[in-house]
Amino acid sequence: MIEFFVTLFSYEFIVRAVVVGALISLCSSLLGVSLVLKRYSMIGDGLSHVGFGSLSVAMAAGLAPLQVSIPVVVFTAFMLLRLSESGKLKGDAAIAMISSSALAFGVVVTSLSSGMNTDVFGYMFGSILAVTRDDVTVCVSLSVIVLLLYILFYNKIFAVTFDESFAKATGTRVDIYNMLIALLTSVTIVVGMQIMGAMLISSLIIFPALTSMRIFRSFRKVVICAAILSVVCFFTGILLSFAFSMPAGASIVLVNLGAFLIFAVIGRLFSPDSRA
Repeated sequence: MIEFFVTLFSYEFIVRAVVVGALISLCSSLLGVSLVLKRYSMIGDGLSHVGFGSLSVAMAAGLAPLQVSIPVVVFTAFMLLRLSESGKLKGDAAIAMISSSALAFGVVVTSLSSGMNTDVFGYMFGSILAVTRDDVTVCVSLSVIVLLLYILFYNKIFAVTFDESFAKATGTRVDIYNMLIALLTSVTIVVGMQIMGAMLISSLIIFPALTSMRIFRSFRKVVICAAILSVVCFFTGILLSFAFSMPAGASIVLVNLGAFLIFAVIGRLFSPDSRA
């Protein structure tokens, strides 16, 4: 076992993937609790498709992928919030419309420029080989900023998540903190796409929150459990990926699915209703 870990971490690309992936998993799980409770969990899936579209354009134009995709995805997240708040278009409908259009646009741009090469395939389904040294610096910096902002505004995020009307009554600028959640989610998704891919990144947002809610009920306990669970599932997925030569993103998703099923059974067995 020790020899396995020594071999695993002797590869520089594994070390880079573990550092970036652990931070992304942590950020995604924290934000995912608020998104799931606000019934806006599919925003991760929608924004990841927008991220793929912007990445395709950036690669076709020879531009830096992250520098192009982050502002595009952030703008899209703000636009989705405005559409949802105005009532002109429901949140889920807006996400479905924008995500499918962005994905189709990205595929067309890719096919017209360079075809479905390895880089594009990696962004769609994830590739730990896609994480370069420069990416590690950018990803770690952005992840730390996301974590610091979440911790700093934790109480406001909690208030906006559970009762926007009450938060407004107490003088909280609900629109500002909704935009903050959207901003943090956008950055996390774009950075995490390199490991998980556009097709799978939303799982890091949805699974840890839903899994934790099978057992815990308080917001704080769900957040803490989701954070720990997300990082553990990420490490387990990476280990399985390396041991059995499986895709990293898919392995992480399957481990999260297994954790959800285990927590669901435990929650069912020990819930008050089951003992009544």
